[in-house]
Amino acid sequence: MTNSALFLVVLLTAIIMVVAALAIAKLLAPSSDNPLKGEPYECGIPTKGSSWMQFRVGYYLFAILYLVFDVETVLLFPWAVVMKDLGMQGLLSVLFFFIILALGLAYAWKKGALKWK
Repeated sequence: MTNSALFLVVLLTAIIMVVAALAIAKLLAPSSDNPLKGEPYECGIPTKGSSWMQFRVGYYLFAILYLVFDVETVLLFPWAVVMKDLGMQGLLSVLFFFIILALGLAYAWKKGALKWK
C-alpha cells in the first residue's frame, strides 16, 4: 500500500468515525423543546436586559498576549529535554528565540498593552 493510499484510508476512516459519532449522539441524546432552554443563565439569577454587552479591547489584548507568551514558554520544555543532543546550534537557536520573545515583550510594554486602564 502506498503512502497516499494509506493517507486516504486514514482520512476516510476519520471522517466516517466523526460522522458516525455525531449521528449516534444526535439519535441517543435527550432533547427538549422548552423555550427556556435557549435563555441565558448565570448563577441561578435571571438576566435583566440584553445579555450582549461590549468589553473593552484591553481584555482581548491581554488574553492574546498571555496566550502568545504561554505557548512560547511551553515550547521551551521539549528543547530542555533534548538540549544535550542539540549542542551549540540548539543553544544558539533558543537564544535567538529568547531574543525574539524579549523584543515582543518590550514592544508590547512600550505600546502600553500591559497597562490596565
